[in-house]
Amino acid sequence: MLHLPFPVRDANAKGGNRDLGNLPEWDLSDLYSGEDAPELKRDLDWLDAACASFAADYEGKLAGLDAAGLLACVQRNEKISNVAGRIMSFAGLRYYQKTTDAARAKFMGDLQEKITNFTTPLVFFTLELNRIEDAVLAARFAENEDLARYKPVFDRIRAMKPYQLSDEMEKLLHDLGVVGDAWERLFDETIAGLSFIVDGEVLTIEGTLNLLTEQDRATREAAAQELARVFGENIKVFARVHNTQVKEKEILDRWRKMPTAQTARHLSNDVEPEVVEALREAVVAAYPRLSHRYYELKRKWLGLDRMQVWDRNAPLPMEDTKIVGWDEAEKIVMEAYAGFDPRMGDLAQPFFRRGWIDAGVKPGKAPGAFAHPTVTNVHPYVMLNYLGKPRDVMTLAHELGHGVHQVLAAGQGEMLSSTPLTLAETASVFGEMLTFRKLLSKAETPAQRKVLLAGKVEDMINTVVRQIAFYDFECKLHAARRQGELTPEDIGALWMRVQAQSLGPAFDFIEGYESFWAYIPHFVHSPFYVYAYAFGDGLVNALYSVYAEGKPGFEDLYFDMLKAGGSKHHKELLAPFGLDASDPAFWDKGLSMIEGFIDELEAMEA
Repeated sequence: MLHLPFPVRDANAKGGNRDLGNLPEWDLSDLYSGEDAPELKRDLDWLDAACASFAADYEGKLAGLDAAGLLACVQRNEKISNVAGRIMSFAGLRYYQKTTDAARAKFMGDLQEKITNFTTPLVFFTLELNRIEDAVLAARFAENEDLARYKPVFDRIRAMKPYQLSDEMEKLLHDLGVVGDAWERLFDETIAGLSFIVDGEVLTIEGTLNLLTEQDRATREAAAQELARVFGENIKVFARVHNTQVKEKEILDRWRKMPTAQTARHLSNDVEPEVVEALREAVVAAYPRLSHRYYELKRKWLGLDRMQVWDRNAPLPMEDTKIVGWDEAEKIVMEAYAGFDPRMGDLAQPFFRRGWIDAGVKPGKAPGAFAHPTVTNVHPYVMLNYLGKPRDVMTLAHELGHGVHQVLAAGQGEMLSSTPLTLAETASVFGEMLTFRKLLSKAETPAQRKVLLAGKVEDMINTVVRQIAFYDFECKLHAARRQGELTPEDIGALWMRVQAQSLGPAFDFIEGYESFWAYIPHFVHSPFYVYAYAFGDGLVNALYSVYAEGKPGFEDLYFDMLKAGGSKHHKELLAPFGLDASDPAFWDKGLSMIEGFIDELEAMEA
């Protein structure tokens, strides 16, 4: 267990959380009042008994249930998922507030083991569902409208039918899940426990990454060199985590006879492989028109002969580097949300007022940002590491979009509310777009407009180009691991290949940049998740074009899409807007918006 035995830069120190105002912290009491809460013990006892009785009542009997009986079974399963989700949400959120706290880590680990043991008898549920004949299941849906509402869930479960193993094997794999979780925790705790020294100050990873957006180039370079040094010192741990996680996935895929390493992600996303491949091909083909062209522009703006990796997210020379306080950030995002539709403002407001956001950078806190939906009868929680940069305001807009989406989808219930990852980024990226458009409308000078446009282009490149490069890296990583153990140098070579291709000829790469794959959490927690960001950005660009064209009733259609959660396929959700992600031209439409912004920036140079 790693700890920080020295003080980390505080909220008022140079380059860190300076004068940000009163940053909110989570109030987790809507889940449980504490780890010794009697309600937590009550729910654990209930869950233990409920899982045992569910197995006793239904194992070996699903095929013989009538429609009403199958509905009752599904609803009992949904209640079990709700209680288990509430418990693990509480334990997980407490852990992410301070991953270096051994007591919190033990608390989460102990609960994970208990719930795994409680739910092992439930493994039969999906296995038996997949053994029911299609005609029998169709007849049950026809008999009962309430049961038929769950058909999308059944369809996703049954998509796994070709890859299903024996009941005993599935139970074994279920139990072994806690081992994979332990490797994820090792990654999280290692990352959170790293310390970096820049200009004599000790920083967390968030504070150090934040310096890469500082105006002073020497500071950016020092941060990049320090990141390379610390990642290099710990690279064997990160290589071991990745080797083990990727090998575990390869074994599971081989036993399940999955055709590719990506198949499981596509199935869980309810998206066709050819749609993802069309997205990937469109983005890679656009690298010269997007990232290569933009970074050549930026090289000239910065007055450099060559770009270095620490220049990628540098502010422009004319950019105002003032820090955005928390109250101002809230006002900016709330104005954008409410300006689109007052209902969206009403949905977003409680996040700021009721302890649903944890914003400050603190020792041991997990890096990055997320919105966690918890369970449908509570509410989501948003985590940020807010440092007052314009990008942090966009991150707030992004994660708040997730939160609003999760609130709206909660009405679908536990099994239908979860949105496939490809559409899960829709509301978040749309929230960013609304915020950007609001700021752009307030630009008073050409220089302000240029800074805003450049910032948006960089965000879009980070969301589309960078994430597809990440996806390519993962594809190469998983393919190479199937040939044998990978050294840190092997992994670094794969990383450098995709980075050079995606960033383009304007860049040089420092020694040590080959280790920068090490800190990306998605590679460990959610293999192949990253293409969902590019999917979401392309989708939102197309969606926003429909909005900008003044489609009647757009706001109501948009809310209906978010309320649907995971109850509909992406084709069905996009049809009311006249959009179809399976059409190859769809992605070009989204990418053309980025090109249009770059065109405008180039025109400003003329």
